[in-house]
Amino acid sequence: MQIARTVAELRQQLGPFNHAAFVPTMGNLHDGHLALVRQAKPLGDVLVASIFVNRLQFLPHEDFDTYPRTWDSDCERLEAAGCNIVFAPSEKELYPEPQTFKVHPPAELADILEGHFRPGFFVGVCTVVMKLFACVQPRVAVFGQKDYQQLMVIRRMAQQFALPIDVVGGPTLRAADGLALSSRNGYLSESERTEAVQLSLALKTMADALRAGATDIAALEAQAMQALTARGWQPDYLVARRRYDLQAPQAGDALVVLAAAKLGKTRLIDNLEV
Repeated sequence: MQIARTVAELRQQLGPFNHAAFVPTMGNLHDGHLALVRQAKPLGDVLVASIFVNRLQFLPHEDFDTYPRTWDSDCERLEAAGCNIVFAPSEKELYPEPQTFKVHPPAELADILEGHFRPGFFVGVCTVVMKLFACVQPRVAVFGQKDYQQLMVIRRMAQQFALPIDVVGGPTLRAADGLALSSRNGYLSESERTEAVQLSLALKTMADALRAGATDIAALEAQAMQALTARGWQPDYLVARRRYDLQAPQAGDALVVLAAAKLGKTRLIDNLEV
């Protein structure tokens, strides 16, 4: 496995290949990331993973400075999963001057749900992903479906800019009790980790009710919010939306239920397609 610290090194290492598959990460890798790497491996003639903690997508009060950096174990796990090249630029390399050109996704998709509670988040995500796409020039890029809205935003960005990149979603990997794997799970105390499964259970309860024919979506959402709040959570949203554009559903729409909530100081997100 090769390490590229600069764009020039990356392009030199990619020189012999024609169809790169790409998995962008912020490091602190868990089995969910490695599942994406294994999914991407047969989709190209070389597999690139990036490790870059992107300052642009963190709000001032969020955990950029304390976000775990686990370089040695990340590299060991990527190599074992079949990664060929790790692109790990410094901030100075990726942003050699202030990044004044930015990608602004449409408000109706990016200023709802995560974008409502984390203003500017998707501008930071789209800008860094566009830049990483420019560096790696992949034919395929794989993103986790746990970040459902993010996957949708990036997929639409690639379509609208006519990027020659197939944006593929990877299924959410879960612990045995159903908790979605996330880098931020490492922030949970032992008791919080036990409680954390309630987020996925709340989504499952909503999804089961919708599959059984429930039509009062507002009531289901309110019940889910109240149930988590009663357990000491601070939920931002537990909603049912149509999969296509994450807007309020109409009769017959294919649905997804999505949630974000804080448990102690840790904010967790999850979703289930209905």
